Amino acid sequence: MVRPSGKHGSARLVVICVSLLGLALIADFLWASSSSSSSSNSAFSSYHDLILPSNDKPKQPQPKKKEDASGRVLSATFADLPGPELKWEKMAASPVPRLDGAAVQIKNLLYVFAGYGTIDYVHSHVDIYNFTDNTWGGRFDMPKEMAHSHLGMVTDGRYIYVVTGQYGPQCRGPTAHTFVLDTETKQWRDMPPLPVPRYAPATQLWRGRLHVMGGSKENRYDPALEHWSLAVKDGKALEKEWRTEIPIPRGGPHRACIVADDRLYVIGGQEGDFMAKPGSPIFKCSRRNEVVYGNVYMLDDEMKWKELPPMPKPDSHIEFAWVFVNNSFVIVGGTTDKHPVTKKMVLNGEVFQFNLGTLKWSVIGKLPFRVKTTLVGYWNGWLYFTSGQKDKGPNDPAPKKVIGDVYRTKLKLSL
Repeated sequence: MVRPSGKHGSARLVVICVSLLGLALIADFLWASSSSSSSSNSAFSSYHDLILPSNDKPKQPQPKKKEDASGRVLSATFADLPGPELKWEKMAASPVPRLDGAAVQIKNLLYVFAGYGTIDYVHSHVDIYNFTDNTWGGRFDMPKEMAHSHLGMVTDGRYIYVVTGQYGPQCRGPTAHTFVLDTETKQWRDMPPLPVPRYAPATQLWRGRLHVMGGSKENRYDPALEHWSLAVKDGKALEKEWRTEIPIPRGGPHRACIVADDRLYVIGGQEGDFMAKPGSPIFKCSRRNEVVYGNVYMLDDEMKWKELPPMPKPDSHIEFAWVFVNNSFVIVGGTTDKHPVTKKMVLNGEVFQFNLGTLKWSVIGKLPFRVKTTLVGYWNGWLYFTSGQKDKGPNDPAPKKVIGDVYRTKLKLSL
């Protein structure tokens, strides 16, 4: 047997040592990679709100459906809020259906103005509903120059002040005209026009002045912040021009505007609206993005806007959908945020209460269906609503049919 020389043995020993060292380094690298990967997966899994895309979607539990006394099935469709069921009675329907009409109540009479009959036809007259005998009557015409929808309107108990709005069907332009109606004589008078036309501005009488604020600008889309006022008394303007007031914090149309305890409140609304399609000879309405909100703003002696607790959910198209009862604002229906999946407009089916004593909102009832631009009144313990656009059915909150129906329910509010 031949033995290797000392030189060759040393070389072989070096090769063996280097090989062993390399194997150790590789094993260490593989162990470190495995440990690092395990650590990363553990950290990732700790973020419970982060969900990886998957084709296997877990099945969501189906909400139970309820049925009220009228047989309406209520589902947990997007944005429906829980609330007690109310017993609604269907009364004599309005002579015509209305969308985006206007209304004010004087004693036992509800004066209902203008509005769309269809997207291509607008009304230019007034109908009157008598709460005492629950009948319609006393129809009369509006001035030819008066807007047909998106009006600003308020009453002092005899005179009805009518401000600006959209003139004509589809998405035609606004007018700056203002008028006053003497409800005892049925006579109309002109008033000083607004500085610029507006769609659906918040409008109220406060401290001897007619206040007009917000709304949409002349293009029907951009929210306006301007706030003007005009001194008025007994159906007459005491000034020739509108006075500039403190701008509203957030602009836009379709808001409730209420005076209570010598304070001015502006509630809900939206930014953006349908616009006329460019080049359309009939000003055909074209959908644009809208942002609905539930902000509540108040003006008092300090003449600075203060923000109060917001509505339970965003709500718009409520400018004539309110009454003031037992130190509370009651708001009926409206629209809220679009459906997150279908992107369709979603109507509200709730009756909201804002208690001025507690500054708290609550859902005090459900409507017989979801509906926007309701015209609301209150008489002898009964809450009434008429007109507007109702939903497609219990399982679809998108708008469909324009109605003239009248409903009422007994209203009991906790103080």
